[in-house]
Amino acid sequence: MSDTNTTGTGTAAAEREQRRVDDAAGERLSTAPREERPETGAAVPAMGVIGWARWFWRQLTSMRVALILLFLLSLGAIPGSLIPQTSVDDMKVADFKEQHTTLTPIYEKFQLFDVYSSVWFSAIYILLFVSLIGCIVPRTGQFVGQLRSRPPGAPKRLTRLPAYTTWRTGAEPEEVREAALGVLGKRRFRAHTVGDAVAAEKGYLREAGNLVFHIALIVMLVAFAAGQLFKSEGGKLVVEGDGFSNTLTQYDNFKSGSLYDPDTMAPFSFVLDDFVGTYEESGPQRGTPRTFEARVKYTEGAEGPERKAVIRVNEPLVVDGTKVYLIAHGYAPVVTVRDGRGNVVSRSPVPLLPIDNNITSTGAIKVMDGYRDKDGVKTQLGFKAFFVPTFAGEGQGQMFSQFPGAEYPVLALSAYSGSLGVDSGLPQNVYQLDTSKMKEFKGEDGELLKKMMRPGEKLDLPDGGGSITFEGIEEWASFQISQQPGNGLALGGSIAAVAGLAASLFIQRRRVWVRAVRGPDGVTVVEMAGLGRSESAKLPEELGDLAAALITTAPVAPAATEEPDPPASTDADTTNEAGSRPVHPAEAPAEGAEK
Repeated sequence: MSDTNTTGTGTAAAEREQRRVDDAAGERLSTAPREERPETGAAVPAMGVIGWARWFWRQLTSMRVALILLFLLSLGAIPGSLIPQTSVDDMKVADFKEQHTTLTPIYEKFQLFDVYSSVWFSAIYILLFVSLIGCIVPRTGQFVGQLRSRPPGAPKRLTRLPAYTTWRTGAEPEEVREAALGVLGKRRFRAHTVGDAVAAEKGYLREAGNLVFHIALIVMLVAFAAGQLFKSEGGKLVVEGDGFSNTLTQYDNFKSGSLYDPDTMAPFSFVLDDFVGTYEESGPQRGTPRTFEARVKYTEGAEGPERKAVIRVNEPLVVDGTKVYLIAHGYAPVVTVRDGRGNVVSRSPVPLLPIDNNITSTGAIKVMDGYRDKDGVKTQLGFKAFFVPTFAGEGQGQMFSQFPGAEYPVLALSAYSGSLGVDSGLPQNVYQLDTSKMKEFKGEDGELLKKMMRPGEKLDLPDGGGSITFEGIEEWASFQISQQPGNGLALGGSIAAVAGLAASLFIQRRRVWVRAVRGPDGVTVVEMAGLGRSESAKLPEELGDLAAALITTAPVAPAATEEPDPPASTDADTTNEAGSRPVHPAEAPAEGAEK
C-alpha cells in the first residue's frame, strides 16, 4: 500500500512538472510585471527600511495603484468644476462667500476655491506622474526584449492548447514546415523553425498600444502642467472703431500662470472695424443669431503689414500662438453731456451689459471730470442706464427687448449728482453706479428724474444743470485673448491615448505552432495549435484558415483500408485534454481548432 501511494505521488509530481514545462511556451504574452509571492509554508523574512521602500515602490508603480490615482484625480476635478475658482473669476468667488457664510470656512480649509493649485490635488497629480513613469520604464524594456527575441518552441503536447487540429499528409515533414513558414509569413506572423516545429507569433501591437496609452497619459499630464504654469488669459471689450494692443495695460482683466513671463507676449494689435450680427426674424426660432462676426484689421509686430480678418464664434484669430476669441456682443449708446453753459463735457459710446438673450442691457454713465453745476462748482454726474434694442412700446408690458436687433432702440436714464467714489482708491465696477454719496435730480413731480429716450432726444437737468442727449448707438464685441502652450501637446496626447487604448483592446496577442513529424507508418503527421493571451472565438477561426491554406501544400493523405482497433486506454496523442478527438481539417477546416 505504501509503494502504491509513493508511485502515485511521484506520477502526480511528474505531471505537474510536465505541465509547467508545457505552459512555459505560453508565458510572457504581456509585459505586465509579475507579482512575486512567497511559496506556501515559506518563512517571510522581516523587512528593513530598504525592504519597505521597495515594497512601497512596487505598490506605487503597480497598475492597480495607477488606476486608483487616476480615479482620485478625476474625483478631485469635480469640485473644481462645481465651485467657483479664484483663478477663473474672483467676483464669483466673492459672491459665493457672501451667500454661503457657513460653507466658506470649510471650503477654504480644504482649498476648494483653488482646487488645481491645492496641496492635495498636486500630491495626487505628482504621485500619478511617478506611478506611470515607474510602470512604463520596466515594461518598455521587457517589450523591447520580446521584440528582439523569437517565439518560443512548441510545447511537447500541443493537445493541451485551447485551439488544436491535426491531419496526415503524404508530403515530407521538411516540405510541410517550409510551407508553414510561407503561409504564416503571408499572414504577417513572425515565424521560425525550432526542431520539428514552426513557431510563430503575432499581435505585438497590443502591447505597443498599451505602452503608447500610458505614455500618452504622461504627455497629457505634462501638457496640463505646462498649461497651468505658463498660460495667460485676459478679456477686452472693444467698441466699433476702437482697438487693442497686446500689452498688460490694455486688458480689462488678466490672469496668468505662476511661471508666465509678460515679456513673452506676442506683439500684435487690432482694430474693430465692424461687428455684424443678424438674427432670425420670424418663426419659432425668432431672435436666433444667424451671423455673428467681428471684422478687424490687425498688425503683427511693431512694423508688420496690416491685414484683415473675420473673427467668429469658435473661429479665433491666431497670431504667433496667441488666440483671440469672440465671446460676447452688445450695444453702446452714444451720449453727449453738456453743462449749464451748453459746453460739451463728454461725448462717447457707453458699453452696457446684456441681461437676456434679446440684449436688454444695463449699465452706468459716469461723468467724472469737466462738469460744473449752475453755480460753477465742479461736481460729478451719474446716470443709471437701461437700454432695449427693440422696445415694444408704451403700455406693452415691462421695458424688455423683444428682439436682439436694434429695430426700435430706447434708452431709459435716471440722473444723480455728487461724488462717484472713484477717488477713494477702492476698485469699482464700471457698470454699476454707487449712489451712496450722490443726490437725486428731482423731476417736476418731486420724484427721481427719469426719462425714456429715442435717438436724437435729450434729458434736461433741472435748474439749468445741463443736459444729456442720446445721439445713437454703436456695437461692441468682447474678446478673450489667451495663450495656452500645452493645448497642442494635450491634443496629441489624447489622440495617442485613444489610438493606444483601441490597439490594446482590439488586437489579440497570439502564438501558433505547426509540428510535422513522420509517423510509425511512414506518413507525415501535421499538428497545428494556437494560444492567445485571452480566450477569443477568432483564434480557432484563424487557426482553421491557416490549416486550410496549409492543406493546399500538404494535402490530406487517403485513409488506410484497414486500421487496427485502438487499445482500450487511448493515448494522449490522439485525444486532447478534454477527451475529444481532434477534428480533421478536411471535415471542417474552420472549426477544427475548437477544443
